[in-house]
Amino acid sequence: MATKAKPAFDSVKDAFSPVTDALGNLEVPEAAREFVEKTANTAKEGAADLHAGSEKVTAAIESTVADSVSEVAKISRNIQQAMYQDAEAFLAGIDRLASARSFNEAVQIQSDMVRAQGELFMSRAKATTDYLGKFVTDGAKTAQDSFRRSTPRPPDRASPVIHIRRSA
Repeated sequence: MATKAKPAFDSVKDAFSPVTDALGNLEVPEAAREFVEKTANTAKEGAADLHAGSEKVTAAIESTVADSVSEVAKISRNIQQAMYQDAEAFLAGIDRLASARSFNEAVQIQSDMVRAQGELFMSRAKATTDYLGKFVTDGAKTAQDSFRRSTPRPPDRASPVIHIRRSA
């Protein structure tokens, strides 16, 4: 005579049936259900706030990058303009040198060209330093302001705490 062996799952299920039956008849208090519902709603609101904040941060980064690209193009145009002006000044200096009637006059023209070029270089260096300092400061301030506006503020009240008591 052959006996059928119970599957392992059914054996475990039968062993724990008194516990599952007892828990199945246990009622969940209204306060616990309300707490879970409030917690879930708070978590949903927090997730929505986080999503909205991340969208704002992304928009701020996008705006900052677009502004940076625009500034890079502006800087490139200014560099091209400066190179053109330098070439014009050099060629004008060559024309003046060609018109010199004596060696002393040629030396004087060359000295004037070098001095003018040095003054121009110093004024451009100062303007570049001022511009870059302002650009970096403004960019950092804009990024900081955008981040501050996009970051959700912490709640004014503390989250509820539940104390669970175990009975002996």
